[in-house]
Amino acid sequence: MTPSTSTPDDGTASLEERVTGALVGAAVGDALGGPVEGYSPEQILERHGGRVHGVVGPWNGDAWRTARPLAPYHKGDGHVTDDTLMTHALVRVYGTVRDHLDAYAVAEHLVPDLMTAPRWIPELEAEALPLQRIFLAEKWLVARIHYGHADPREAGTGNIVNCGAAMYMAPVGLVNAAHPAGAYAEALDVAGAHQSSYGREAAGVLAAAVAAACAPGATPDSVVGACLSLAKDGTRSAIEAVCDVASRYSDYESALAPLRAAVAPYDTVGPDYRSPCLGARRPSRLHAIEELPVALGMLLVAGGDYRHAVLGAVNYGRDCDSIATMAGALAGALGSPVPEDWAKTVAEASRLDLWQPAATLTEVAREVFARDVRRRRAHERAFTAIGGAGCSD
Repeated sequence: MTPSTSTPDDGTASLEERVTGALVGAAVGDALGGPVEGYSPEQILERHGGRVHGVVGPWNGDAWRTARPLAPYHKGDGHVTDDTLMTHALVRVYGTVRDHLDAYAVAEHLVPDLMTAPRWIPELEAEALPLQRIFLAEKWLVARIHYGHADPREAGTGNIVNCGAAMYMAPVGLVNAAHPAGAYAEALDVAGAHQSSYGREAAGVLAAAVAAACAPGATPDSVVGACLSLAKDGTRSAIEAVCDVASRYSDYESALAPLRAAVAPYDTVGPDYRSPCLGARRPSRLHAIEELPVALGMLLVAGGDYRHAVLGAVNYGRDCDSIATMAGALAGALGSPVPEDWAKTVAEASRLDLWQPAATLTEVAREVFARDVRRRRAHERAFTAIGGAGCSD
């Protein structure tokens, strides 16, 4: 397919528009990817008689309740998954703290939110604790911090290394809009409560990517450049390899196999996503999660266009709800509009207000920036008083 006519803005999008685009875009990408998660592009093509072009129903149709008895989630029909549940939970933490977050904020606010506040869970079609829906790698937060009394800064050690922290780290990038290095540092601290190794690194880089996308005049290339300036070890190598390949394509159909081939040497899961290799999801300085490099690759292929980037992520298969969540957040932060019909369908089907979290986070971002300026000015005055160079302005 060719990219749609909706392209990233001319650099004039406001903070509110970028925050809204990123958070709504992430949720819509999540909902579109959910029903085909875990399958290959070939399986998706066969199941749907072609590529997925929007909201589709469950993979097993009306038998979704019993087809996988151990995971009876209603994936499809516009329902968001745990990616969005965790993203909105992190926004609520920002709404409470109203400042930069760290691992202790996760322990003091995010963990109790998951454990004690029943909410509507779209895939369960019922009100329940978020803890009852999130994946085991996210339940680790509760097991280690609440029950295990682990130091929040080290609680992520021992968890399987996956995209679980990166998938909901867009709010950190938005609070640090246009400051990738700040977003990277904050996300690494926050993610220490949840992940280690390249899973934690991916969380930092995703936040940095979202922050970079918020800068006036940002492009997919500048976003990738910001990532490469900060990423370490296998994460950096994987992003570089995938994005080098992505730069040669302008439509996702032809890019699907090449992007998978480019990330394969760094991905520990292996060729069969549902049957991970023996070394899967173990700490390593040589490897990377698959989702972040592919999301960045799809952003390049799409030229920043939201629809094209998200559909490329969805039809890539494997962990495509998280890939589409990341690609959607990045394209939305760049200013490419989220299709209104998709957003309306997802909001109604999931019974969620997709716009309120964005309004909250925009307010918080402004407050945090003002506080950062005051803190910076106080530091400048103190540094100047002890003989350092004075502030030029």
